Amino acid sequence: QVQLVESGGGLVQTGGSLRLSCAASGSIASINAMGWYRQTPDKQRDMIASITSGASTTYADSVKGRFTISRDNAKNTVYLQMNSLKPEDSAVYYCNALIRYSGSTYFQEYWGQGTQVTVSS
Repeated sequence: QVQLVESGGGLVQTGGSLRLSCAASGSIASINAMGWYRQTPDKQRDMIASITSGASTTYADSVKGRFTISRDNAKNTVYLQMNSLKPEDSAVYYCNALIRYSGSTYFQEYWGQGTQVTVSS
């Protein structure tokens, strides 16, 4: 069984910073791409940042220059450093990963449980 557990959400003022973490646990053989998505009640879940196993990154235009995604392969963990936060960044943030568990020959997609980020104006 594989799990993704997120942490680091919370309430912050406009212009502030937060760092989200997402740790994968279980019988993991390999992790491919990892990413962060966010969702508000009236919108679909959108990808905001992703990172490949080789550390190539992609960002949504709305967060470029403010957010930084990184990963620690030894810890099976992905991070999202969020700076210069705006009220419109308020959402539930989900991590996502393509993971091959021990004994499997293919990758499966896993999601974290979500963590709330609220940016006050």
